[in-house]
Amino acid sequence: MSMFTGMNISSEALSAQRLRMDVISSNIANADTTRDTYVNGKWQPYRRKEVVLAAGGGSFASIFRSKLGMQGAGSGVQVAGIVEDNSNFKKEYNPDDPDADANGYVTKPNVDLLTEMTGMISATRSYEANVTALNASKAMLMKTLELGQ
Repeated sequence: MSMFTGMNISSEALSAQRLRMDVISSNIANADTTRDTYVNGKWQPYRRKEVVLAAGGGSFASIFRSKLGMQGAGSGVQVAGIVEDNSNFKKEYNPDDPDADANGYVTKPNVDLLTEMTGMISATRSYEANVTALNASKAMLMKTLELGQ
């Protein structure tokens, strides 16, 4: 383990949380977008997206064994991908809307603002915690360099 491992892990986590915040912002911005993709001859509303995160060092068991000195150490978090949420779209009765069907219902995106805001708070707090960890690593490294003089 090098002296920069902690800083590298924190920087990977910062990038992952930043991506989470970007995707959540996109979901909030498109919460009312009823025409996003054209499928089978008709418009579909925006479909909520989520960031999938994975352990960079492998499974929990492999990281646990590494801490016992049995294997190499883990390497933080990685973005496994961005996936679409396949939950059902919302239906809203509004017969005056140009996107309304024959019964007067408009198909709306599957974005729930409460869920998005909760995710945003979580991502922000995780980002802040990683900034704190990065600053602590930097301070320890600086102290070490000062003692070496």
